[in-house]
Amino acid sequence: MKMKVLITGATGFLGKHLVKKLVELDFEIYISNTTKANLMNVENLHVYDNIKFDYIFHLAAVTKAGDYCLTHQADQWLSNQMINTNILSYWKNKQPQAKMICMGTSCSYSPGMFMTEENYLLGEPESSLHTYAMTKRMLLLGLQSIGQQYGLKWLYFIPSTLYGPGFELDDNHFIFDFIRNGYNAKESGDPWQLWGDGEQRRELIYVEDAVDVMINLLSCDNEVFNLGSGQDYTINEFAQKVCEIYDYDYNTLGHDMTKYVGVREKKIDTTKVMSYLGEKGYNKTSLQEALRETVKYFKKQKEIKI
Repeated sequence: MKMKVLITGATGFLGKHLVKKLVELDFEIYISNTTKANLMNVENLHVYDNIKFDYIFHLAAVTKAGDYCLTHQADQWLSNQMINTNILSYWKNKQPQAKMICMGTSCSYSPGMFMTEENYLLGEPESSLHTYAMTKRMLLLGLQSIGQQYGLKWLYFIPSTLYGPGFELDDNHFIFDFIRNGYNAKESGDPWQLWGDGEQRRELIYVEDAVDVMINLLSCDNEVFNLGSGQDYTINEFAQKVCEIYDYDYNTLGHDMTKYVGVREKKIDTTKVMSYLGEKGYNKTSLQEALRETVKYFKKQKEIKI
C-alpha cells in the first residue's frame, strides 16, 4: 500500500522538488496551497478527513527575501501564526497517526551564536528578521509541546538558503538575483551592483540534496536537523562564480553601500546530520555543478518567455 503524504506549500520552490521526488518513490501525494485546502482556515483541511496520512510536510510560509521582513512584520506574524496553528491543530485532532515534518529557518538563529541545533531557541534573532524568525521558533515549540503531551511524532529541519532549478523568475533570494543580474549584464550590458561591500558570508544548499536528506531521515523521530552544505562563501565569491558561468568580467561589478545586507555571517553547523547520514549520503552536488544547472534552467525559461 502506498504511503499517503499531505504537503503544504506544495507548489512552492521546495514543495515542487519534494513532490517530484516522492512521486518517483511511489508515495501518494495530497496538497495544500492557496487554492486547495488553504491553511488560512482550518476548516479547509477537513476535505482530507477521510484520508489517513503517514506524513504531513508543512512547507508553507509567508515571507520573501530582501527587505520584505522590514516592512511586513504584522503580515508575517498574523499569517504565519495562523497557518502554523491550523496545521498543528489539524494534525493533533484529525491526523495523530501522521508524522509531522516542518521547515524552520536559519534566520531564527541569534547572530554571533554558534548555529547548532541546541542553540536554535536561544538569544535574539537578527532585528530585521525578528518577526518571521520568531514564528518559526514558535512552530518548533508547537511541535515539541504537542509531541510531548499527546505522544505524536515529528521532525523539524532548518535549511540554509535553498537554490536550484525550478525557482520563480521573480524570486529575490540573493543567488537568484545574481543569476538574473549575470544574464542581463551579459546579454544586455545592464549594470550589476552588489549590495554592500560583498564581504558578508552566506551558505547555500542545493534543493535536490536537501530533499534527499529529508527523505533519508524520515525514520527518525522528534529530532531537529540543520540542512546546510557546511561551506560558506562571501557574496563577492558567489558573484564571481556566477560570472564564470556566464563568462562575464567580475571586475566590472559595482557595490551599492546604501543597500540592506542583513547579518554579516550565516553558516549552520552540520555535525548532527552528517553523523546520521555520513559524507556519502549528504551534499552530493558541488556548488559549481548546482549553479550551472540553475543558470541553465533560468536561461531556458528566458528563451521560452521570449
